Order: sequence, then structure tokens, then C-alpha cells
Amino acid sequence: MYFESVTFDLDGTLLDTIADLAEGCRLMLEEVGAAPRTQAEVHSFVGKGLAVLVERCLTHEQAPSVEKLHEAIEAFRRHYVTVNGKFTQIYPGVIEGLQAWKASGIKMGVVTNKPGMFTEALLDRMGMTDYFDVIVSGDTTAHKKPHPEPILHACRLFNVRPDRNLHIGDSSNDIHAAHAAGCLAYAVPYGYNEGVPVDSADYDALVSDLVVAYQQALTYKDLNNK
Repeated sequence: MYFESVTFDLDGTLLDTIADLAEGCRLMLEEVGAAPRTQAEVHSFVGKGLAVLVERCLTHEQAPSVEKLHEAIEAFRRHYVTVNGKFTQIYPGVIEGLQAWKASGIKMGVVTNKPGMFTEALLDRMGMTDYFDVIVSGDTTAHKKPHPEPILHACRLFNVRPDRNLHIGDSSNDIHAAHAAGCLAYAVPYGYNEGVPVDSADYDALVSDLVVAYQQALTYKDLNNK
């Protein structure tokens, strides 16, 4: 195969975690005495990590104070520990796709903006940890996606050149991070995109699920070996 490694976004690409996130936000907002948010609102807030999610939940006419934000972040962390994975669903085609990638012998990783304490627990709970050689979370490096550093870090751990890594995600954050790192980017049309449809972003391929992503990657190999 042309690609030597593949990295996947987590929330919105491998796993539908919005019900867990919405419940964590509900409990957090209740604890700090802030106005509630709908699941649809939380859905549009997901994408740039925990702190941004909490800040967006608290922001109405004006942004929260530093003290209020810190209090809310700590509250969300406590509540999310108890709900992480409770309502999560694996997207259709994910397990079949991961099995195909694994059988090919390619190196596989997760690159997510979710904090490590939640990432590893969630993958364990969903029985998916063994698929991956590398896990890069939102606090693994100094920057989060759309900065390229998390994907570049994964490539270093793989010992693979970035142009031989394929990244698959659900939003412009993933696409921008991958391209800035020098990787190809495939996008899935479902998931969380901060209200900006993924088909408006400059992906290299739009794939309906991870099985199609694998098949598309094989096609890319064939085209480049002619």
C-alpha cells in the first residue's frame, strides 16, 4: 500500500459521543448555575477540545470570566468521567474498516483533541484500544488540531514520513491539520463539524465510512504505482 500509516479522529469519526458530551455539559451547567444548552448546541460546540467546549457552553452575550471558566472546566471533568462512553455508539462501518486496515499491516493511530484521561478510557470501554499502535490526545502535545503538531507527533512515533500517512476526520480541523502536516486528508460526511459542513473543506476524498476509506486508499496506491 502507498500509505504506511493511517490516523483517525475520534469523536465524530470513529465514535458518536455527542450524548455523553451533552450529558457532561448538562451536569456542569447545572452545577455552576448557568443556562442549559440543547444537544444540538453542544453538537455545534464540539471540535477544538474540552476547554473550548465548556467556554462555548458558557458564552451567551459575553464570555465567562477566567474564574467561572476554570470552575466550569473542573466541573465538566468530574462529571464527564462518570458518563464517558455511557451512551457512546460506534459509527456504522467503523469496526469493519478498522479490521481491514489492521489486516493490511498498516500502522494505525488515533489523533484527537480529547484529553488523554478520557481518550484511553473511552477506547478501552468500547473495546477498540488494540486496533491502534499510537494514541495522541489533546494534551499529548503543546498544540491541538487544527495545528499540525499532533499528527506530526503521531508520524514520528510511527517512524513514517508525513506524506505516507493518511488522516481521516470529520471536520475542517482535521483537514487543515493533516494538510499542514503534509498528509492526505479523507473526510467522513457525518460527525461534528462546528456547524460548517465538511464538504466545504478542501479534503482529498469524501468517504461514506471507513470501509470506503480503505478501498479509496487502495485506489490511491494503484494510481501512484502506475
